[in-house]
Amino acid sequence: MSDTAQLAARYPVLDALPPAVRARVEAAARWMHIPAGALVFDDCQACEGFPFVVEGSLRVLKCAPNGRELPLYRVTPGETCIISSSCLLGHEDYNARGITESDTLLMLLPKAVFDELLGEPAFRGFVFHLFAERIADLMQLIEAVAFQRLDQRLAALLLGKGQVLHVTHQQLADELGSVREIVSRLLKGFAEQGLVRLGREQVEILDPAGLRRLAAGGH
Repeated sequence: MSDTAQLAARYPVLDALPPAVRARVEAAARWMHIPAGALVFDDCQACEGFPFVVEGSLRVLKCAPNGRELPLYRVTPGETCIISSSCLLGHEDYNARGITESDTLLMLLPKAVFDELLGEPAFRGFVFHLFAERIADLMQLIEAVAFQRLDQRLAALLLGKGQVLHVTHQQLADELGSVREIVSRLLKGFAEQGLVRLGREQVEILDPAGLRRLAAGGH
């Protein structure tokens, strides 16, 4: 399947555009093959276009001056990056960082063409519908960070990923916006309670019901 065909399969809204508009999109498209772990955009960088993720995924995060990171959301094929869209709509620079999680194929739509597409009801509805969904996700993140203990958030993170997680303490800390030492201490406590068994770059879930109680605020 060609890159253009993959794009249409991932983003059916493009097929709802008038033929002349679709042709304008295809002519202006900037295709980018980006390796895993590459920086796609960063704080204070100008936003040059609207990214369509065709393959792979991006991790969008907020970075503090001390090096700590808070993951905001992931962008997978068929989804949109609200940081990019908000920067384009508000004519502002990026205020977060985007990094590829795996080898990624992007189609970047230049700002001028993005502005034109907002005049098309189908595309405008697509952008703002996903915008609303992502804002709801971010509100849940804010609620978790503000009102839940870190042990609750760690318990919730461990659940739903299978019985055995092949993950480092640093990776868990990155996902939680914390530091490795604190996460390691919490995991040790979980192990002492019989909730998990720890191995090298591995966490085995022994008591999922206990983790669920902890994630819900119990002890």
